Amino acid sequence: MNYAKISFGILVALAASRFIPHPPNFTSLLALSFYVPAVFGIRYLPALLVSFIITDFFIGFHSSALFTWGSVVFIGLLSQYFIRTESVTTPFEIDSMTADFIESGIYDIASKRVKKLESGYKYYFTMGLIEETQKNYSGAKMYYSEGELNTERKELFSNAIKRVDYFLRKK
Repeated sequence: MNYAKISFGILVALAASRFIPHPPNFTSLLALSFYVPAVFGIRYLPALLVSFIITDFFIGFHSSALFTWGSVVFIGLLSQYFIRTESVTTPFEIDSMTADFIESGIYDIASKRVKKLESGYKYYFTMGLIEETQKNYSGAKMYYSEGELNTERKELFSNAIKRVDYFLRKK
């Protein structure tokens, strides 16, 4: 997707939410202010602001428009602090319930499920992932190293070890 298409989509979504009648205290505008920069990146914040200005041109400017636009920029900039920057994708399917426990931060139950259900490279990788999610990079490196030694998936684990080493050096 390119910048122009996404910017046009932002304009259409914003215009629709402003021109179509909606219930009082409907906050789709603030939601767009938050989610557009969070999902598409901060570089779409100007497109969002221009969309607000264009729709205000048709609706009519009001005395607090600058404060409204300022809050859009502020919320857009603030949304960057709610983005997880350390995401990991797995080359295999993790048990959905285990994945839910990891995502919810219930690591103890997730590791018990892995110990009971998984074996081989999936065991080592998922246990390493649980440790990595908790930011226990040395524990993650231990599981990834064990997986590299004890399974045939050397490349999978060497990439994970490199990623963990990066975070260990960053500390």
